[in-house]
Amino acid sequence: MRSAAPTGAIRQLAALARHGDLGAYAHQIQRLGGCEQPVRMEGHRLDVHAATGEIVREITDRDLPAGQLLIRCNNRRATRCAACAEIYRKDTFHLITAGLSGGKGIGPAVAEHPRVFATFTAPSFGPVHNRPGGGRCRCGRLHPDDDPALGTPLDPDRYDYRAAVLWNAHAGALWGRFTTYLRQHLASRAGVSRSALRHCLKVSYAKVAEYQRRGAVHFHAVIRLDGPDGAEDAPPAWATTELLTDAIRSAARLAEAPGPVLDDHVYAFRFGEQLDIRPIRSADFAGTSELSSRAVAAYIAKYATKGAEAAGTLDRPIRNPITDLIGSGVTDHARRMILTCWHLGARPELEDLRLRKWAHMLGFRGHFSTKSRAYSVTLGALRQERADHNEALARERAAESGHPLPDPDTVLVLSHWVFAGTGLTAAEHLIAHGIPSPVAPTDDDTEGEPAWSTDTTN
Repeated sequence: MRSAAPTGAIRQLAALARHGDLGAYAHQIQRLGGCEQPVRMEGHRLDVHAATGEIVREITDRDLPAGQLLIRCNNRRATRCAACAEIYRKDTFHLITAGLSGGKGIGPAVAEHPRVFATFTAPSFGPVHNRPGGGRCRCGRLHPDDDPALGTPLDPDRYDYRAAVLWNAHAGALWGRFTTYLRQHLASRAGVSRSALRHCLKVSYAKVAEYQRRGAVHFHAVIRLDGPDGAEDAPPAWATTELLTDAIRSAARLAEAPGPVLDDHVYAFRFGEQLDIRPIRSADFAGTSELSSRAVAAYIAKYATKGAEAAGTLDRPIRNPITDLIGSGVTDHARRMILTCWHLGARPELEDLRLRKWAHMLGFRGHFSTKSRAYSVTLGALRQERADHNEALARERAAESGHPLPDPDTVLVLSHWVFAGTGLTAAEHLIAHGIPSPVAPTDDDTEGEPAWSTDTTN
């Protein structure tokens, strides 16, 4: 049962209904698309005719129904804003799909290029509770799927928390080393130099970082072989899926990112022994153990909206580990990783890693989803396409109402907006809850959870 609405919010809405335009107020909230933490701005905007200097439109914050300009927060984390995260997820889905099956400016011939879905795991930092093959853990128990013990160390005092944190901090650099090795191995197998390889072959990829339950980052990546001009160019006949798979295995085995020297211990980081590489079939492939383009895109898009909170930590930066962790619900394992980040972050030789800033991320400071330039369309292009569509709709509605918007080609926009806060007022919450949510399951959510998503690494 929904709780009773706050009295203050009801009074505010009643006053607005008597003296204001409640419909316009609701429309301003509706334009947020369900955003839960909008950014509030104060200021003004002037549209000035470029030739005559005439002010053709003026907008100030006091003229807006909410008294402020409200902008979507665009947070990708589902734990912070489900509506904005859903848009990010769908954009990522289309970005990945375009690089696998075409669309969004990419031709359908890209579906014929060799491509695989690869999962790169972290090494072991000590035995953890797991479900090897769905069976009995080495602790002797059969852990259910929702057992909070999964991913936690069998012996926390012997678990290498320092190495686990430093691994997360160097995972992005290790991926960069891997891509370099991959091109070297492809060139070697083709019998050409690496400089000559770029004239006949291009490696394109899109990847997402996922936190295993033990708090270690691993990567899921679509890796594709193109001709030298990218997605629109077919690769040479010798560039096969089998060749790509073999080169990935060799590169992942040899790639190494150098780490710091702490207390006479020299750190260096490699991927874990578990490496899963699967060929991706066509978009309409209906296999059982093989992967379709749709399944891969849905899986990567899902993890694009998740963060370290999946490993039992916080979804916001930590300013004081003592006060911020009290009553936070952070697991004991994540707490120890956070404190390890905090302590290591005080060491001058690790200053560049900025471990205190990224303590809530357990040391990982890279982008969650990245792609090579030639893989497909960019998220920015998708957002611009949506903005252009919304602008066209707004102009159409304005023309129908008899108040057409000024021509953007002849108008200069002069605006000044300053930050005034975040979130919705109690009254705005009531209005937002009365508007049907734009976030709803879509057909790209129907793919089942792949078998490789279970964290079985020690």
